[in-house]
Amino acid sequence: MGKFQAASCEIAGAFKVAAMDHPAKVALVFVSANYAEYLPEFCEILRVDGHIVDVIGCTASGWIEGATEFEGGSGCSILALHCDVGDPVALVGDAPKLPSTLLSDPAPNAAVILANPFVFDIDDWLKDWNKRFPGLPTMGGLASGGGEDDMCVFHNGKIVDAVVLPVIGQTTLIPVLSQGCRPIGEPFTVTRAEHNVLYALGNQSAYNALESAFQTLTEDQKSHARGNLFAGLAGNEYVDDFQSGDFLIKNIIGADPGSGAVVIGGIPRVGQTLQYQLRDRSIAIEDLDRAYDAAPAFNKRAFASLLFSCLGRGKQFFGDSGKDASRLADAVGGKPSAGFFCNGEIAPVRGLNALHGNTAAAAIWVKKIT
Repeated sequence: MGKFQAASCEIAGAFKVAAMDHPAKVALVFVSANYAEYLPEFCEILRVDGHIVDVIGCTASGWIEGATEFEGGSGCSILALHCDVGDPVALVGDAPKLPSTLLSDPAPNAAVILANPFVFDIDDWLKDWNKRFPGLPTMGGLASGGGEDDMCVFHNGKIVDAVVLPVIGQTTLIPVLSQGCRPIGEPFTVTRAEHNVLYALGNQSAYNALESAFQTLTEDQKSHARGNLFAGLAGNEYVDDFQSGDFLIKNIIGADPGSGAVVIGGIPRVGQTLQYQLRDRSIAIEDLDRAYDAAPAFNKRAFASLLFSCLGRGKQFFGDSGKDASRLADAVGGKPSAGFFCNGEIAPVRGLNALHGNTAAAAIWVKKIT
């Protein structure tokens, strides 16, 4: 495999990097919250005994290794990489949103970001990032694994607010996004909204539009819709016919028929297109297959993958564990893979990097075509 090498493992004891004949430039590590107090020692062991230059990672409610998903419990997964990456950039407190080390040559081909949702404003950061690097594939996830005191992001054992890994040179990332939702009802223009409260869509209340979308479902779909209706905010307005994958999926937090308001887990803009969405198992499985239809095109160039999967997926959603991880493993031909269950997933939609919910976002590491 030359200088493009990777190894992944799920820790239950000693650390080993198998099938790598070069020191790893970076390892991405996803750990259960009980590792947090031991991170300095843990990262030092990985760097010294594992011959790894930099270790970055975060806490996780569950972690992924290869085709297997571990939901809950104690442990971690590791993806060690020997490929073209820049130095990880830690973001802490009042540190610049776009450090100079990310703005100099060589310009990145892609990036990975891990962030602590309690201390880092990822939406604000992504706005700046998208302006500076339009169209640059950026993948990642928000730490999970407990409450505010339990979660963390780390770089070489030091706690940080977020960490960015530039992907440079002959390495790049191919993003794959599986949302498991399909649009229902009609797309509407947001005509009145305050913060995360929708009041009017087109010429009707947001609640009435939600009720109309619900009535388009079959009786069987209606019986399973509780907890599986979402709001989809268009990622790009220049689309003639909106389809699955064109939206940022946001939770519906509440709805009030009296005022006509619908509260969502995102900030809609007046003038933005919104369409309600239905999520269910069969749609999600179809979405997985569709998302990985391009697998033959990158299978031969892929040497690793990362999977950022929502806490709402996994066994509780699919009924079986490992649906997302095994489909990704098949798509990349069983190459080393790791990941975790996130509080939010970061991936591009039609070229715009954004924060998602209820999705599985895969970053396929490939040798760049020259």
